Amino acid sequence: MESYPAPARALVAEMTAAAAAEPGRTVAFQGAPGCNSHIAALRAFPDCLPLPCFHFEDALDAVREGRADCAMIPIENSLHGRVADIHFLLPESGLTIIGEHFMPIRYCLLALDEVAVTEAMSHPQALGQCRHWLRARGIKPVAYPDTAGAAAQVAELGRPGIGAIAPRLAADLYGLKVIAEGLEDSEDNTTRFVILARGAATHPVMGPSMTTFIFEVKNIPAALYKALGGFATNGVNMTKLESYQRGASFAATEFYADIEGHPGDPAVARALEELRFHSKWVRILGTYPQARARVIA
Repeated sequence: MESYPAPARALVAEMTAAAAAEPGRTVAFQGAPGCNSHIAALRAFPDCLPLPCFHFEDALDAVREGRADCAMIPIENSLHGRVADIHFLLPESGLTIIGEHFMPIRYCLLALDEVAVTEAMSHPQALGQCRHWLRARGIKPVAYPDTAGAAAQVAELGRPGIGAIAPRLAADLYGLKVIAEGLEDSEDNTTRFVILARGAATHPVMGPSMTTFIFEVKNIPAALYKALGGFATNGVNMTKLESYQRGASFAATEFYADIEGHPGDPAVARALEELRFHSKWVRILGTYPQARARVIA
């Protein structure tokens, strides 16, 4: 909590105390009160007690330690791509993905007064989603750990000319003025969140579902082509495939993937069996209901 700017600390303390009293209703998120993850938690779970955490690891630890029932974590944005480090954190957390949530992202420029803003603080994801708007106005982007925390920092600094890019809720919480709205570089700017819990969902997944998994192919020619062939031959739609390196060997690449379907579906089961044959290992991170239909072009 002490890592937050002073204007956010009282809110964080209040929300942390409420969450401690009812961990079964608590949803952990990364960021200061008023950030997009806070808003997403309230939209997905209207009766929840949001628990602000300074780092992603803190939010995941809150779930793992039983201080929260689940965590709401952003995983990718339609404009700026995947959220940094999240592909490493999800597998290491030991938690299971039990749901997803899509939320349109709307940003405001917040400041103490109407004096021209020359610098704007925010999370690198937010700065990236508004880079054209900032560049067109000659405003210098300044990276900060989260959007609402940047708003709280602007309130604490009390200096003219410094603003924050954050949701409108942050302006209400920290007493800032909304200088401009609609900063995002595309009207369809959307972030996909995943919901993480200690175990699998308590109810069977009904209707269209998604399965997320990670794997490492064998270090042989055409290994990835062979490993993924089963999804094509069995008609399983893979909606996401991203590679990333772990360690400094540069020899083995791990992959993160989303597919439509449930491991219990015959076609998905056959595709996963073929994947395992051509891979060193495969680990399923979760199967959960689709929050939005994937359209096959």
